[in-house]
Amino acid sequence: MLNSKEKIMKLKKIAAAIVLWAAAGAAGAVGGIADVTVYDRAEGRTLQVYSHDGRYYVVGRPGNEYQIRVRNRAGAEILTVVSVDGVNAVSGDTASWDQTGYVLGRYQSYDIKGWRKSQERIAAFFFTEHQNSYAARTGRPDNVGVIGIAVFRERPRRVVEQQLERLERREAARDAAEPMAKAAKPSSAGALNSDAPAAPQPSLGTGHGRSESSYASYTQFERASTVPEQTITIYYDSYQNLLAQGVPVGAPRVARWQPDPFPDRGRFTPDPR
Repeated sequence: MLNSKEKIMKLKKIAAAIVLWAAAGAAGAVGGIADVTVYDRAEGRTLQVYSHDGRYYVVGRPGNEYQIRVRNRAGAEILTVVSVDGVNAVSGDTASWDQTGYVLGRYQSYDIKGWRKSQERIAAFFFTEHQNSYAARTGRPDNVGVIGIAVFRERPRRVVEQQLERLERREAARDAAEPMAKAAKPSSAGALNSDAPAAPQPSLGTGHGRSESSYASYTQFERASTVPEQTITIYYDSYQNLLAQGVPVGAPRVARWQPDPFPDRGRFTPDPR
């Protein structure tokens, strides 16, 4: 049961969100309002997305750091709640739609490189064995192997202001009537709550890696709805495991040694040994 003052406070309470400093990003392979790609930082390439039975998959290589690249295709700000292995990548909580996330400006791209530790630092994402994943090491092993992005549009700000004004006028009128009525019945309001097969090798998860700089700041964002406008889901695992699940991943990519035409950057020819 909420009285009108509590309703005003409920409307004024705006979900915490974080704005990333601008970073270059490529167009995504999966999405609509926002495009999402997974970029292998160790190999310097965007991972190919494979479609199978209505799901999207990428092949991860154990030990390689990666980042999630998100591009806002909308002409307005959006909020993206980022989940890795069922864990919120900003707060570390078990992920749900109503949590904090990253706010992207219109047509902007951002690279999410790790678990946020502060406004200045993150712990890098890297592919690792299931039991070494951050989720498993914190007692949450059930949803390892999936990346999720919940996308929310922003509520028009004038609509929020008008609702607050109406509630405040209603509250003022009720306060004026209370001395005569002696008791006022509180108004009631219902709170809106938002509520893969075995593989032959150990499955992959995402580790809690090295600390590195990544700057962000807090901002305010009022969601247009309690349900995401779009949810993007990308599953990942090793090449062998995805192949065993029937995902058409093709031939494995083999890293090729590249000869260097100028292996010694010295200024003069050295004497032979």
